[in-house]
Amino acid sequence: VQLQASGGGLVQAGDSLRLSCAGSGNFIGTYAIGWFRQAPGKAREFVATISQGGGNKDYADSVKGRFAISRDNSKKTVYLQMNLLTPEDTAIYYCAASSVFGKRSPLDEYVAWGQGTLVTVSS
Repeated sequence: VQLQASGGGLVQAGDSLRLSCAGSGNFIGTYAIGWFRQAPGKAREFVATISQGGGNKDYADSVKGRFAISRDNSKKTVYLQMNLLTPEDTAIYYCAASSVFGKRSPLDEYVAWGQGTLVTVSS
């Protein structure tokens, strides 16, 4: 599967953005999809993940209640709705595919990565 993330941009604190992760190649519905982010000078960190059918979701504590992950397998796309953004959310956001749901480490069984989309939140 090939993934492409999009939807990033420059917003102000308190604004919202919706990121998209579009899949091609192997059917995206066979993969759990994770969102990760990497801020300048920091390690890549887990943001959220969703199971193959969309029934299970997991979030990092830092985004719980503000971000929502969803998917539309008919459109081969996974979304990350980000609300109440803060400058601490500034990072490059990546989506990745795994055959197993629930993996929080970027080193854990993620077989494909999108190229990343930059989110910048100004104060």
